Amino acid sequence: MKSERIRKELQELLTNFEQELQSDSLRNKVLSLVACFNSLRDLGKFLIPPSVARSARERILYYLQKYPGVIISGDELLVVSGIQEYARRVRELKVQFGWSIVSGLTAGQMAKENEFPLPNIDVTSMGPSDYILLSLHQDRDAAHRWNLANEIRRENISVRDKILKYLRANVGQKVTGEELKYLAKDKSEWARRIRELRTEFGWPVVTQNTGRPDLEVGMHLLEADRQSPEHDRRIPDQVKREVLRRDSYKCILCNWSHEEWNRSDPRHLELHHEKHHAKGGENTESNLITVCTVCHDELHRKKSS
Repeated sequence: MKSERIRKELQELLTNFEQELQSDSLRNKVLSLVACFNSLRDLGKFLIPPSVARSARERILYYLQKYPGVIISGDELLVVSGIQEYARRVRELKVQFGWSIVSGLTAGQMAKENEFPLPNIDVTSMGPSDYILLSLHQDRDAAHRWNLANEIRRENISVRDKILKYLRANVGQKVTGEELKYLAKDKSEWARRIRELRTEFGWPVVTQNTGRPDLEVGMHLLEADRQSPEHDRRIPDQVKREVLRRDSYKCILCNWSHEEWNRSDPRHLELHHEKHHAKGGENTESNLITVCTVCHDELHRKKSS
């Protein structure tokens, strides 16, 4: 077995290094350790048989898939990949190959916006070089979005406008927080800008924690290329969640739910003030009902006629 042969070679090198420690030559000591380092790297690579994963990127993915939802350190990926630039391979897996992997940095930024509700994960314990595979599902449309993200990323517009442009180009499609972070050139404000688009500008950007429990953790989705009425934009996320949960995530007028969504009828759920906001109606659970956009438009047409 090749891994056993490498282990024996490493053992011999370490034994020889013990003798080199008695030497006065610094360079001989360093060269001996270089040989040890190379053997140790090869041993790490062969922990995963080539028949299972041949390249560094494949070995990293295999290792992450063995432990989904678990914090994996960069040092672990350094060992199994056998290369120093393992972080680049992780980024390729995330953005180009559509695997939902988040770094400690991204997880921390998501947690600040209350968008990382994974149980048993202490985000504050994660370092920048720690990673979590959130899902075993590969997004095969990621390569196309990667090219689009690169184009928008280079534009001389604000981070918020870049994110909105990207989401509008992918209406009805799930995109990861890592994609949006990359689009923002890794600026930490990206998560806050998404919240602003939803709560201040009325764009129906949803996550698992803000109206779409069917979405995976870390996924964002622009439900429709339309802004909600201005008076509905200041409803706190917590209130929205409670109203949607109370109404079973269905329109109380026609019983439509997201399970019925299709491209020919791209409606989504909104909240409607029973006592109009302009007439003193408050953003409270008792004054709000869940309606689909078709019924919502009809309600406002009746009130204005």
